[in-house]
Amino acid sequence: MCASYGIDPRFDAVTFQEEPDEELVAALRTWAERNAGEILRPTGRNRRNLNPLIVDHEGTTALELGWWGFLENGAPAGFATINTRSERLARSRGPLPARAIVPVSYWREMTKPSRVWHHFTAPEDGLLGLAAVTRPGRTADGTAYTCYSIVMRPAAPQVAHIHDRMPLLINPGFAEEWLRAPGAGGDLIDAAVAAAAPINEMVRVAPARVEESPEDPARLF
Repeated sequence: MCASYGIDPRFDAVTFQEEPDEELVAALRTWAERNAGEILRPTGRNRRNLNPLIVDHEGTTALELGWWGFLENGAPAGFATINTRSERLARSRGPLPARAIVPVSYWREMTKPSRVWHHFTAPEDGLLGLAAVTRPGRTADGTAYTCYSIVMRPAAPQVAHIHDRMPLLINPGFAEEWLRAPGAGGDLIDAAVAAAAPINEMVRVAPARVEESPEDPARLF
């Protein structure tokens, strides 16, 4: 389960776009500087953080702030929604829900039974893109949000010794297709998994410092 990640404003490269949108990159860097390195965790009753998403807006790639996890009946859903299994999406015969790319400098997973947290990063301060599905949601006061769930897949062999699952990474040549393709869900998921292979090979893993270990995700809702 991916329950925390971060965006370092000092990122040098963007791995999910072949030709980085400079305006979008600048907006993302500004947001990350204001966030001052705070670890990004799911949004909920006790944590109202909104996190950057790369979305399609009428054929144009745009930066939007989203609520991590789904809202139902004006409140965070009563079941786990911060992650969605790629296998479940792949079984869909119809089109997938609306989609987004979550920009991250790193994400974290815990190795069991040692309970050691690890950072997963791109080399050379690169910015990775995680696949996500989205849906509209509203809080009890009627405020509308774009809600998102990170798509998780079985771990690639080179990182499976740390955790058995990992986010579905977006290859730079696949970003537009992920955001805009109207085809059947299973075909798109299979294509995204295949396209991710070169990015998976880039991922580096290192233990997180003790002071950086995230709190129990169950306490966030």
